[in-house]
Amino acid sequence: MTYCLAINTHTGFVLCSDSRTNAGFDNVSTYSKMHTFVWPNNRVFGLLSAGNLATTQLVIKRLQADLDNGTTPNLLSVHTMHEAVDYVASVSTHVQNLHVVRDGGTVNFEATFILAGQIGTTRHETLMIYPQGNYIHESNEHPFLQIGEIKYGKPILDRVINRNTSLESAARCALVSMNSTVRSNLTVAPPVELLVYDKDSLTIIHQLHLTESDSFAKELSLAWNEGLLRALQNLPKFDWESPATIASFNQSQ
Repeated sequence: MTYCLAINTHTGFVLCSDSRTNAGFDNVSTYSKMHTFVWPNNRVFGLLSAGNLATTQLVIKRLQADLDNGTTPNLLSVHTMHEAVDYVASVSTHVQNLHVVRDGGTVNFEATFILAGQIGTTRHETLMIYPQGNYIHESNEHPFLQIGEIKYGKPILDRVINRNTSLESAARCALVSMNSTVRSNLTVAPPVELLVYDKDSLTIIHQLHLTESDSFAKELSLAWNEGLLRALQNLPKFDWESPATIASFNQSQ
């Protein structure tokens, strides 16, 4: 399975993805689900993918082939993010239909994408593309998009993220959201990729590839676990709890 996340704030966007693919217990592999297309001082795109691996890989290849061959539209020829998302959606639906015709069976070739980017002086945007080719923005109340195993990492996003959240705080929140998902679902696993984009920079400066043994990833996971325990210990106590009971609970942690 997959977990990918995009957070869109006033100052830029954050992308985060795991790298595990699972086609059964005996067929577990690692593939990047974050793909970037960058033309410095012109435009930046980040694409997160979830779903059938044959579909997502062929979509990325088609996007690159259109660029290499000068086929229009392509990611360099579009003028707005809406033109860009229409183009990616059309490639995705075409690839899915192609696989269905070739297979003729019951295999699910659906794929979902999150496209984030900025073109020139236009506003940076993040959009989620459904398998059918339609797409949505995130909401102002909850300015993030998720694909894949979304339920485990959503609670912290609902409580913390808003448009005014700093990019660094949003990035840490994204990693905690991913950490919570990895801890609760074995089909989501490192390496974890993180991208932080500063609006109007039109380039990518901050990008991390975090393995399971990465010291920063370990430190963040430990700090989050300890923080949760402290928060639990500091919750209001029941009327019947005695000081001795509370002290015993704290020592057991």
